[in-house]
Amino acid sequence: MAPMQGRRLSSNNMSDSDKNQRLPRTVLPGRPYPLGATWDGAGTNFALYSHSGTAVDLCLFDEQGHEERIPLQEQTNFVWHCYLPAALPGQLYGYRVHGPYEPKRGMRFNPAKLLLDPYARAVSGEVNWKAPLFGYQLGHPDADLSCDSGDSAWGMPKGIIVSPFFDWENDRPLRTPLNDSVIYEMHVRGFTIQHPDIAPELRGTYAGLGSPPAVQYLKKLGITAVELMPIHDMLDDKRLIDRGLKNYWGYNTTNFFSPAARYASAGDKGGQVAEFKSMVKALHREGIEVILDVVYNHTSEGNHLGPTLSFRGIDNLTYYRTMNDDARYYMDYTGTGNSLNVHHPQVLKLIMDSLRYWVEDMHIDGFRFDLAATLARELHDVDRLSAFFDIIHQDPVLSQVKLIAEPWDVGEGGYQVGNFPILWAEWNGKYRDVVRRYWKSEDGTLAELGYRLTGSSDLYQRDGRRPSASVNFITAHDGFTLNDLVSYNEKHNEANGEENRDGSNDNHSWNMGVEGPTSDPGIIELRDRQKRNLLATLMLSQGVPMILGGDEIGRTQRGNNNAYCQDNEISWLDWTPEAGKRALFEFTRDLIRLRLEHPNLHRRKFFQDREIRGTVEKDVGWFRPDGEEMTDEEWSAGWVRCIGVRLNGETLNDSDSKGAPLHDDTFMLLLNPHHEPIDFYLPKPDEQTHWEMIVNTIQPKFYQNHCIQAGEPVRLAPQTLVVLQQVAPHVPTML
Repeated sequence: MAPMQGRRLSSNNMSDSDKNQRLPRTVLPGRPYPLGATWDGAGTNFALYSHSGTAVDLCLFDEQGHEERIPLQEQTNFVWHCYLPAALPGQLYGYRVHGPYEPKRGMRFNPAKLLLDPYARAVSGEVNWKAPLFGYQLGHPDADLSCDSGDSAWGMPKGIIVSPFFDWENDRPLRTPLNDSVIYEMHVRGFTIQHPDIAPELRGTYAGLGSPPAVQYLKKLGITAVELMPIHDMLDDKRLIDRGLKNYWGYNTTNFFSPAARYASAGDKGGQVAEFKSMVKALHREGIEVILDVVYNHTSEGNHLGPTLSFRGIDNLTYYRTMNDDARYYMDYTGTGNSLNVHHPQVLKLIMDSLRYWVEDMHIDGFRFDLAATLARELHDVDRLSAFFDIIHQDPVLSQVKLIAEPWDVGEGGYQVGNFPILWAEWNGKYRDVVRRYWKSEDGTLAELGYRLTGSSDLYQRDGRRPSASVNFITAHDGFTLNDLVSYNEKHNEANGEENRDGSNDNHSWNMGVEGPTSDPGIIELRDRQKRNLLATLMLSQGVPMILGGDEIGRTQRGNNNAYCQDNEISWLDWTPEAGKRALFEFTRDLIRLRLEHPNLHRRKFFQDREIRGTVEKDVGWFRPDGEEMTDEEWSAGWVRCIGVRLNGETLNDSDSKGAPLHDDTFMLLLNPHHEPIDFYLPKPDEQTHWEMIVNTIQPKFYQNHCIQAGEPVRLAPQTLVVLQQVAPHVPTML
């Protein structure tokens, strides 16, 4: 097929001499697949989907901002494509899409607006809000019904061609079973930006997170996976920029294939891709998985009054859910102004292509889906059998990685904890709330706590799922840190500039008598004990524990429970050495080690609450302080608080690879959230049974050789948790 000749339209800053010196570019037809800009070692194939667009210009830019426009002549199944032999890695590009501007019909084409390729593998530059980024005329009486002719190219980020080649050195996804996982939620920048042992030029970057000091810290802590807050290319909202703030959390995605250059020490010319891969490889080398927090429910373009950056100008009706009675407006299940049109095949393809890219090309081990209930909406109602889940389940790549849902959105019927299908785990918001309430010593929490400690079988077992479906957490990025949970009764979000109206008012927190920092040694001791109580509860519950990064060293956000815009010391980890931080770190590390060493503490299957092989002992037992089993009436009595839980390790209702029953030690957990001490008498299965106390949250260090005989009382101090491990009868009775 004969090559075409590219047409050139210069940008306003191109001189006449530039125009005269440039020769026609060879343009070949190319292929409609894969979408995006794909370099094959000799040239680049460009492919863009636009169903309703009438014409598409590929726009190439040099470092000075000079623009070359190439009309795409080839269209296959609504994909516009070409191949440029001379287009190499480092080339900047974008698109202009022609078509009707009729917002009432959902059509928002405007070729004056440069558009970012949805499949760009890297993005160079940032949005300049002084540029005419809006498809309509700001201040016009008809608002977005007007059309703006200002060229936005000078204020728009561009896609950049990258080389796909990278030496992974035999790296592979780790595939750690979920029930053997301990997840650490963290922010790439916030974790390393103040780390004193990381080179200054690497702090706050992918390279910083992949550096030996960062990786060895995580290895020493013992976590098995990091869950990175959003790293897809994102937008800083104009309203935040105007207030001198940034979208620190990053839940405002502009592109689903590009690692955000703001976290790259290599800059934004394509090196961010290789730097991200190097970080993953460094973490994998130490056995640490990488899970991405991804935002496929909406984009950064906002509502009908938002900027035209990519999807809106490429094919608005394809990519966004518009109102049935007026396509000018968007359906908004996310509180951000728009919702991706997940029931459209092209949008499903975009999401699936993105997910597979991060697994196959970037070696990601799993995903946490932000506001995942939005992805489940077919028409309006949340549908657990929606096309999105069907496609995920049959996909040979994605069905094998970790899939974690934030099982809610802000739309009607959006709270879906316990309702996601097989293969999916969920952030268990019910776990967070009841554990917080229990350790505040609230009435009526014990019955639900029993379910949460044992993997939430009431939520997941009926659907054939296992305890690993429950991702247990007490704190997360959205809300108080662990330190602030025990230090503040009220949120303090004044720094966000919204008069403290943002953020949740329902925190179930307790300041122990003083709001914020205090020098009172009694309050400080009680707060430290409550941190240990909460961490111990988390690590000793069935399910998958998730720790908020920095909680293990007492990170504070000064009472801010919505620090989404705080790219400063409010959000960053403070690595200043202090004895209290070290003690809490070591306690957390020891808890993680205890959990991972004992399969009884992270079972693959739910407790059956039945007798074991005909004996009188059950796989799980619930006891009162007098050593007798709980009655049904006591479970429902709101005043009952103190409880003992025996986890029988005689059998785990599981077997090893050869089919032999698995065995482990038996543990007894004693919980006293009350403000008074209590004597807890241990149950007596036989006269020879002894218990060794290994944890008592009255102190930060684990115990050794502290043995107690069955039938003897254990003195539980106020607000404490004790862990006992059953030992052989020949162990000394007391030291």
